[in-house]
Amino acid sequence: MTETALTVHQTARPHGFPTPDHFAFVESPLPEPAPGTALVENLYWSVDPYHREMMDGDFALNAPLEGRTLGRVIASRDPALREGEIVFHRQGWRTHAVVTPDEARTVTRFDGVPLSAHLSILGGTGLTAYVGLTRVAELHEGQDLFVSAAAGGVGTATGRLARLMGAGRLVGSAGTAAKAAYLTEHVGYDEVFDYHTGPTAELLAKAAPDGIDLYMDNVGGEHLEAAISSLREYGRIVRIGTMAQKNSTDTPYALRNLPDIVEKSLRMEGFLVRDHYDVREELYEFVVPHLQSGRVGLDETVVEGFGNIVDALLGMLRGENLGKIIVRAVGAAG
Repeated sequence: MTETALTVHQTARPHGFPTPDHFAFVESPLPEPAPGTALVENLYWSVDPYHREMMDGDFALNAPLEGRTLGRVIASRDPALREGEIVFHRQGWRTHAVVTPDEARTVTRFDGVPLSAHLSILGGTGLTAYVGLTRVAELHEGQDLFVSAAAGGVGTATGRLARLMGAGRLVGSAGTAAKAAYLTEHVGYDEVFDYHTGPTAELLAKAAPDGIDLYMDNVGGEHLEAAISSLREYGRIVRIGTMAQKNSTDTPYALRNLPDIVEKSLRMEGFLVRDHYDVREELYEFVVPHLQSGRVGLDETVVEGFGNIVDALLGMLRGENLGKIIVRAVGAAG
């Protein structure tokens, strides 16, 4: 067992797009668990869009960053955390963490399902998509759906789950033609457009000429405006993220068609997945059998080595990932 631990600290606030200079890897002695705690060796780290938002003020400078993580208990001083167990916790962005039973939960293992799924479709990413579809959008069979950033973690999970739920026409936007092809060939989307090829409103109108019932918004800005125009009467908008604005130093995009929300009786609602952890078991019951049968695949970009976690974050912000981006410790097995 290694005698040192590595943590990632944020060292400065970014103005616009972050760079490697905003982070530092800090080495320290391996922490010792106190009574009532356990030492976890982290194996998988989740890299998420919300990390960029928290860099603007929520993360303390020169302190370890937080994040969703899977690890193995290697030393325990609490019977609730047994050595050898795989646990989920949020003290990520470090190779080792000391946690209490309240800060960690044992991961449910499912035959034939890789461990990494607990950070993608079975984790916060998949739960976000599931809650958005079932609790907020209230998707009904046959309804037509538009998903922005469809090639990201939430976008791919939304496509997989919506198809299982019997959605009608499933339309997405992505940043490259290759991503668009993957989504139609493997995830279940009917049509996906590369938003770089023209005005979003025109591209969406062509992809969904009869309009849409629901919009899952991971982007905001021009995509949201286009969706408002395409939504049918009584349509719903689920606000998940605003990736179009997080790294921009420009004035936020001003929506020009907000009156349509009133004229078409649209409903727009945002949510935080942390308020819906009680739905996790329901998500497992719904999707695990399809993972085990092979009907649903995992959409993951896996980066090897904790030392590449900053590059993984920056790559995700540049749109280099396909599906959920996960960092895996060298030698970790599922």
